[in-house]
Amino acid sequence: MIEPEDPNPSVQPGPAPEMAKNPSPGAAGDPSSAKAPAAAGPAVPPVASATLEEQLAAAKKEAAGNYDRYVRALADLENFRRRVAREKEELRQFASASLLEGLLPILGNLQLGLAAARQQTDPKTVVDGVAMVLEQLKGVLERNGLREVNPAGQKFDPHLHEAISHLASPEVPEEHVLQVVRTGYTLHGRLLQPASVVVSSGPPKKESN
Repeated sequence: MIEPEDPNPSVQPGPAPEMAKNPSPGAAGDPSSAKAPAAAGPAVPPVASATLEEQLAAAKKEAAGNYDRYVRALADLENFRRRVAREKEELRQFASASLLEGLLPILGNLQLGLAAARQQTDPKTVVDGVAMVLEQLKGVLERNGLREVNPAGQKFDPHLHEAISHLASPEVPEEHVLQVVRTGYTLHGRLLQPASVVVSSGPPKKESN
């Protein structure tokens, strides 16, 4: 007798399919499935050694130029100092050249006057000759900045005059120059020799009885 078929037959689990020996790409645990690292940016090239050598050479050249200029400046300064010292010495030696040139004619006149005085018997002639030479000498000295300080009758000035004594005088006011004993001199306004003077102390005082 034939049995009827079961309308809902139960599915019998069959054996599990065998796993593929070669798993598909990207499976977990496959080291080849890891993504490649991202590419780094462009690498900066190192400074070329030739560039450093060029910079060093340029620095050495600049230093050598600076040292050369320093040596030249030092030599110029030394030459300047020597030239100034030489000119100062020459100025000191020949500063009085113009004065001496003016005195030479006076020296000649004095020599002629002395020779004539030895033959003259009239003293007035000798005196006039000496006075002439004296005026000539004063003119040369004045042209070179020398001025006389002859303060007769002026008020006494301790900056220009040197009082050697005091005398009473009814004519000359008190503290005025009564007499010039020695003439003073200034050179371009600078005092060389004060005038030696006698100062008036005013009218004589009457003695009380």
